[in-house]
Order: sequence, then C-alpha cells, then structure tokens
Amino acid sequence: MMCAAAYTSGMSVDVAALRIVHFPDPILRRKTEPMERVDDEVRAVAERMIVLMQEAPGIGLAAPQVGLDWRLFVVHLPEGDERSAETDPMTATPEPMVFVNPVLGDFSRDLVSDEEGCLSIPGIGCEVRRPTEVTVTALDLDGSEFSLRAQGHLARCFQHEMDHLDGVLMIDRMSMRSRLKNRSA
Repeated sequence: MMCAAAYTSGMSVDVAALRIVHFPDPILRRKTEPMERVDDEVRAVAERMIVLMQEAPGIGLAAPQVGLDWRLFVVHLPEGDERSAETDPMTATPEPMVFVNPVLGDFSRDLVSDEEGCLSIPGIGCEVRRPTEVTVTALDLDGSEFSLRAQGHLARCFQHEMDHLDGVLMIDRMSMRSRLKNRSA
C-alpha cells in the first residue's frame, strides 16, 4: 500500500529503480485500487513498464509486477502471421498499449485452455482456461476513455494482466494437468 499512498499524496516513485518482482512477493496478492489521475508520473511509470516488459521479454506487465499497487497494465502483442491489429476483434497491438483503470466485460461463452507464462513466476508454464473474447474499457495516457474488443491470445493477455490487478496469479487458475506437470518437474 505504500506505493499507492506515495502516489496519491504527491510523493514520487523512483521510476529508474522499478524492477519486475517475483512470486511470492506480497504485492502480487494485493487487489489494486483505481488510479485518481493520469499525470506525468503515471506516463513515466508506464514507459518504464514497457521497457521492462520488452527486455524480459514478455507481452504484458501489470503495475503490481513492478511493486506498485496501481490499477494499470501495459500490453504489446505484435502482429504476426496469424495475428492482426486490423481485425475486429483485435488479435494484436500495433504498438505497446497502456490501460489505466481497466474494466473487462462482455466475455465470450467460448472457453479455451492454453499455456500461459508470467514474468513474475519465471520458468513456470501452465494451462489456464479462459474466454476467447473480451472487451476492455480503460483510460489512455491522456486520461481519455477507450474500449476495444480482443480475441485469441490478446484477449487471454488482457485477462491475465487484469488478474494481476486483482491479486490473482495464473497458478491460482492452472488446470489439474498443469499442477501435476509442474509438481513432477
């Protein structure tokens, strides 16, 4: 809670010192609170998170994963042979995107199990069952609200990062098969 208190009281975050934290750090289990504003500090943190995500490398990173209990995540799932930012629903992002105070809704009824990894739990992969499509509504770095519909791996990424904002980890959602597989490894 110290980071959120520092943020709301006007004390600054040492952006250069932000690093990816690993399980079992307690920040990963905290539910975040909505952000009060989008300002230069939030923009600087988001920039740093994008750098950390790309260096890891990963496709998503939530604020608790860098030690902040802010309701913010970043995502970049580049276009590939099967993914495009031009589709509706989207399956890729043309560039890194920032989501402040995100809300997920309009989940598809179709559920699919697929392998997930997490930058805060390196070396562990597990199957998680999730809806194949979802809509996310959030604020951008200008404080403007936007919504987009995603499907496939991008929808999965949004749900994974949103779980981080609610103190939920992929290991909480892993299938029994994945539990047994990881236990024997």
